Amino acid sequence: MSANPKHYYTIDEYFALEKVGDARYEYWDGDIVCMSGGTEIHGRIGDNICFRLRLQLTGRTCEAFSSAFSIKTPTLPPYRYPDVSVACGSIFEKILGMDTLTNPVVIFEVLSSSTEVADRGQKLQAYRAIETLQEYVLVSQIKPNITHYVKQDNGEWNSFEISGLATILTLNSIGCTLLLQDIYNGIVFS
Repeated sequence: MSANPKHYYTIDEYFALEKVGDARYEYWDGDIVCMSGGTEIHGRIGDNICFRLRLQLTGRTCEAFSSAFSIKTPTLPPYRYPDVSVACGSIFEKILGMDTLTNPVVIFEVLSSSTEVADRGQKLQAYRAIETLQEYVLVSQIKPNITHYVKQDNGEWNSFEISGLATILTLNSIGCTLLLQDIYNGIVFS
């Protein structure tokens, strides 16, 4: 007896689901992945980042957005759902009736065991293709550790690892700093 072949979804099938579905989905090479609610830790980390950035960006042209907002990518599908994004002079475009941010400067993804490979691979490539993006930040849930990708003047990307609750993440593109202790506020590591 042979196994059932995996169904390959077309981009049109994905768009049809996005239009009618209550959940958020992402499309990856024929797979449709439900971006279901994360863990309490995942949500808390994302909220902490967004809150701290909003405090620092008050009165400026840059804004921090939660995972409720999609961002436009030059790859298919034309948008993704980062955990936190920051844009300066925010520009939105309607894609499938959704307000989609077109000019993110900084994107954060909170890593989980089910998303880490995509966040470090496919999403990294999709996000780096966004012309306005200057920084991409991957945040661990299991220990105070961050991978910080920074776009250089020549278009190349460098990555830096920082760890420890007393460490500061500096986001030069938006003139903000985040103490890892604040990012991980309320998180108890085992």
